[in-house]
Amino acid sequence: MQIRIFCLPIFTAMLFQFVADYLKHRLTAKSRHGTHSPFVYKLVDEVIYDFSAKKVYQNIELQRKKLLNDDTLLSITDLGAGSQLNKNKQKKVRELAKNALKTPRLAQLIYRLAENHAAEKLIELGTCLGITTAYLAKAKPKATIVTIEGCPETANVAYQNFVALELKNIELQVGNFNERFPKEVENTELLDLVYIDGNHTKEATLNYFMLCLPKVHEGTLLIFDDIYWSEGMKEAWEEIKAHSQVSVTVDLFWIGLVYFKKDQVKEHFKIKF
Repeated sequence: MQIRIFCLPIFTAMLFQFVADYLKHRLTAKSRHGTHSPFVYKLVDEVIYDFSAKKVYQNIELQRKKLLNDDTLLSITDLGAGSQLNKNKQKKVRELAKNALKTPRLAQLIYRLAENHAAEKLIELGTCLGITTAYLAKAKPKATIVTIEGCPETANVAYQNFVALELKNIELQVGNFNERFPKEVENTELLDLVYIDGNHTKEATLNYFMLCLPKVHEGTLLIFDDIYWSEGMKEAWEEIKAHSQVSVTVDLFWIGLVYFKKDQVKEHFKIKF
């Protein structure tokens, strides 16, 4: 009981700061009409703001609904910063589906970003229950999707979802991100698209970013999740934006997009989403 009393004010303060950051972002972010870069304008107009219903979304969202009603109890192995909502070592699948999965709106945005991006191999750090992974696999059916998950029991549920959705282009790896991710980057000639949604600490996020840099090219897209998740994540995002190899960033609050286009003047965009 004492621990809960101690933690509640901390969580309340973090939640207040998160809401404040969101409101500030909404007030300062632009729509496509306030964007003067032709590249970013097209990205916003044709990809980010494409809210049309797509048939490909249906089966994945039906699978999400099954997870939201699944009472199976999992033993969670959390090697990262953990959840701000629930620190329990055992969680029901439906609790993870409710609190840890990307919303349909955000997962479908990641689908569109991947579909629009030229990539032969996509790497995802943080599989969770595999819903976003499924969107990546559907977006690029001819590409290889390598996804890394630290929790064996969560990964097993994700694998079952891949089988149910008949996805054949996913390579699921289970293990510590800090061991698996460097090996995967080393074994990849050039990085096309990397989605980093795991171990939400400043140090880990910057380490993953630095690992990617030797393998980025003109067509690389790095997607960083939860860039306003904590003070540390906000600091990491600012350092990533400032790096000399980065040319364009797009801050959508929930995720940050990082591009390395040599013909682009270095610019940072906040876009309402």
